[in-house]
Amino acid sequence: MNINGLKFGIIGGGIGGIAAALALRQRGAQVVVFEQAAELTEVGAGLQISANGMVVLRALNVVGETPEAGQRSYGTVLRDYRTGRSVSEIPAPAAGPTYYYHRADLLGLLHKAALRDGVEFRLGARVAQVCKHPSEAEIVLEDGTNLRVDCAIAADGGRSTIRADLNGPEVPKFTHQVAWRATIPWARRDPKPRAVLTMGPGRHVVTYPLRDHTLMNVVAIEERSDWQEEGWRRRGDPEELRARFSDFGGVVGEILGQVQEPHIWALFLRPVAERWQNGRIALLGDAAHPTLPFMAQGACLALEDAWVLARSFDDQSGIEQALSTYETRRHRRAQRVVSAAGANARNFHLRGPMRLAAQAALMAVGPRLSRKYDWIYSYDATA
Repeated sequence: MNINGLKFGIIGGGIGGIAAALALRQRGAQVVVFEQAAELTEVGAGLQISANGMVVLRALNVVGETPEAGQRSYGTVLRDYRTGRSVSEIPAPAAGPTYYYHRADLLGLLHKAALRDGVEFRLGARVAQVCKHPSEAEIVLEDGTNLRVDCAIAADGGRSTIRADLNGPEVPKFTHQVAWRATIPWARRDPKPRAVLTMGPGRHVVTYPLRDHTLMNVVAIEERSDWQEEGWRRRGDPEELRARFSDFGGVVGEILGQVQEPHIWALFLRPVAERWQNGRIALLGDAAHPTLPFMAQGACLALEDAWVLARSFDDQSGIEQALSTYETRRHRRAQRVVSAAGANARNFHLRGPMRLAAQAALMAVGPRLSRKYDWIYSYDATA
């Protein structure tokens, strides 16, 4: 199907939404991105883009072979919480290197590429409703204005209201895990930087450098049941963070000691959506398949979605067929990755004898662990 000149509306100006805008614009579509924020900013945090996400960024001409603003990873070190003793090391995936990005930097690169390619942005635009009509979709804003488009894409996150329109109301499940996130200034350089995953009973901490070693990204996750507020922009108390991880020693203890402005959020999980589209409206990214952060694949899955969505129009004769093809191509893979992330949540938090037995096993198999997930990292949505 030739989509040259067709009009697409994308709800959500995050990584997945802008990537979809770029992929559709490459095929000649007119694309408008609706973002409720007054400007495209992100709370400071890091993310990991593995080979399956990098291949999409390159195909979209967002980054080159040596990615701008990204810091290459040389694998992962697993450590015990008390002293920071090394338990095992996981080499970088054979499929290609992972890169660490400050989320704001990656979003900036995507935004710059989208403006270059002629994507229109409407900031401060809160979408109240998206309606399907026989031959088009209608995006209605809270201020009463509307826009008729040939197809609407909901990339509006895990609490998407458009997902509810397609699948009915849902009650998200609290995972009994709470995440703390922060960045701190950092000056130590490592010629081969790696992520460090420090595992303790019911808790773990992930750290890795950003922006040419000038920042250290921190994600600390603990099991608890006394706090269940959904949302991820709430400020946390740094002293409470340190108290809850006070028995974490070694370098990670030092890093936690320097955190000044953490954010905190409870991890809720919704299932992969049963219905991703209705012939004129489609879900993308977390709106379709919210995932726990324990495989670092949320952004990568959204990038994959963006490319496969646009490519589906190349293969089909109409919008309804293209959206159906997109859903079919993406549903099973998203489900598998989400399930893998959920399994890791249990593995990182073992207690007592099980924790010691797991560490002994990791010493032996750690160097081969990345092969277990080759099916994730070697996936090429652009092939």
